[in-house]
Amino acid sequence: MDTSLIHPDDIELSETMVGLDILLLITGGVRHIGAASTAYVDGENIQVLTSAVPHHKEHTLTEAIAMRVAGATRRTVTVVMGIHYDNLSKEGILEVGKIVNDKVDLYLMQHI
Repeated sequence: MDTSLIHPDDIELSETMVGLDILLLITGGVRHIGAASTAYVDGENIQVLTSAVPHHKEHTLTEAIAMRVAGATRRTVTVVMGIHYDNLSKEGILEVGKIVNDKVDLYLMQHI
């Protein structure tokens, strides 16, 4: 797939507050649930639990994002992600990861 077909506006990050906890939903392309990671504060550490749907790769992003946001906000954070583009090349996968991380950067700048 031509990476120029992946537009940053197609990948969405939305937040739902669940009491003091944060639920982030990140989707793009053909939206679905591919993985969910929950990170929480455990003393001085951040712990994470992840569930991934077989044959999906979103967990490679959700774990790090959940840990990063939990560490920055000191709250429990669940990240649910489902992004799918047909025939995505290795470069396309890297581009999707960059877009997602840019959106997380923007989210953190606005919320901490």
